[in-house]
Amino acid sequence: MDKIPLTREGYAEMKNELERLKRVERPENIKAIEEARAHGDLSENAEFTAAKDRQSFLEGRIGELEYKLANADIIDPDKLRRDHAVFGSRVVLENIDTGEDVEYQLVGPDESNIEKGRISISSPLGKAIIGKKPGDELVLTAPGGTRSYELVEIL
Repeated sequence: MDKIPLTREGYAEMKNELERLKRVERPENIKAIEEARAHGDLSENAEFTAAKDRQSFLEGRIGELEYKLANADIIDPDKLRRDHAVFGSRVVLENIDTGEDVEYQLVGPDESNIEKGRISISSPLGKAIIGKKPGDELVLTAPGGTRSYELVEIL
């Protein structure tokens, strides 16, 4: 069984989602199934079919979250070394072409959210950053062309 690396924040978000699914969405869906059953003929009942599909999705997601939380390896970014970029590191990159600085935190695929500055270690940019030290240059080939960055700082 492989451990799943998560930050404390990512673990809390997953746990909150699991609780919401179990305590709010699952009961609401059960009521929807009961109401759809009350309409009669289930073979031609679109509401019943939709509610059963939703039930299947919810149960699958609940199982997935329970598995990930049970196998979580919580990484505390505050305890990480800052000599090279690793999972959980916050990094500042400078776009060599534009001089623009961006800050990202390296997280797992389940936690990635570009709007929050969190990129997956399995993304092309995340893979390029892992193992780099401040001052290192990284070249990323993206659909829009090649981009060059310098790792300015590990926070």
